[in-house]
Amino acid sequence: MRRVLISVLLVLLVACNDGDGAGTAGTTTSSTSAASTTTSAPAAAEPTRVRLTKVAELDQPVAMAMRGGDATVYVAERGGAVRRVVGGEAARSPLLDLRGRVSAGTEQGLLGLAWAPDGRTFVVDYTDRAGDTHVVEYPAPDGDGTVPADAGRELLFVDQPYANHNGGQVVFGPDGLLWIALGDGGSGGDPHDNAQDLGRLLGKLLRIDPRPSGGQPYTIPPDNPFVGRPGARGEIWSYGLRNPWRFTFDRQSGDLWIGDVGQNEWEEINLARAGSKGGENWGWPAEEGAHPFRGRTPTPGAVRPMHEYPLRGEACAVTGGYVYRGRRIPGLVGQYVFADACVAELRAFRPGEPARSLDVDAGFVASFGEDHDGELYVLSLEGPLFRLDPA
Repeated sequence: MRRVLISVLLVLLVACNDGDGAGTAGTTTSSTSAASTTTSAPAAAEPTRVRLTKVAELDQPVAMAMRGGDATVYVAERGGAVRRVVGGEAARSPLLDLRGRVSAGTEQGLLGLAWAPDGRTFVVDYTDRAGDTHVVEYPAPDGDGTVPADAGRELLFVDQPYANHNGGQVVFGPDGLLWIALGDGGSGGDPHDNAQDLGRLLGKLLRIDPRPSGGQPYTIPPDNPFVGRPGARGEIWSYGLRNPWRFTFDRQSGDLWIGDVGQNEWEEINLARAGSKGGENWGWPAEEGAHPFRGRTPTPGAVRPMHEYPLRGEACAVTGGYVYRGRRIPGLVGQYVFADACVAELRAFRPGEPARSLDVDAGFVASFGEDHDGELYVLSLEGPLFRLDPA
């Protein structure tokens, strides 16, 4: 019964198949297998055997971050606590406790965590009790101490029109700047066309410098693609996203990977190569994956996904992962590892190849993490934090 209840919660948490009259994952006619958009893809590489090693048990872990020079694993729990994980144990006292501030809705809560490159501050993304998004910077604690909830400096507030599609991930990129993912604001089908409106932050990937300037809590980098464009928000890096549930940078190449949750038929993974100047339009809501959405005309210039897969059966929502760059699993190096939140198994592919199963059951995968050595971790909403190891 516990697994069934968590399954229902996770389906709602990661924004799959909104109840807008368009059907559900169980009623579509597409295959469950992940399918690359490349029609003449070569055969996948020989399977690499892996296993999951349980590292710690937490309460609905949804984000993981590492601090420079620190072997501690930091994990955000959806209910509002940030905890240290040391030696296989999650600290009983939270590093930061926001449980009195965050909303408990199905797609809400504490959703993102990132350490600044200098390790002196960290940033969280959460929805408050009204359901609105806050991106807040906190000072690092002294030693193993805690940080008061009131010690934060708010960087960004975003009014959320509906309870779903909050995005929520924060990442310090290779450029040292803060990247923030926001969903399209919710409901179903993006009724306000937020994702295509450059005057709104919803449905976008943002890029800011968290240092204040000009009386504002952050600075907009002058090389952001829409700086100076009339009617456009300078914070925007790319747009046309429905609910980007986990984006990451390849630590070797700098490529940007985005898992974007689909509406009812297609899940997609987007790729922006290192050196991109930004401005990519990922197509939503005119397109779902590489397909027109409900008869809409495809958006000229929209970037097609690197990989997509159709929904059927238990499949419900993509959970974006990482390109593996560790040393412990040589056969996996260079492959992008990801999951569907409701299918339990991990999958992997190289660009141009079909995805394949890694044949491990990870439970309900809410997120992934990466340590200083490039080894991958898997966060299950059921509680475990796993490390991906060679079998």
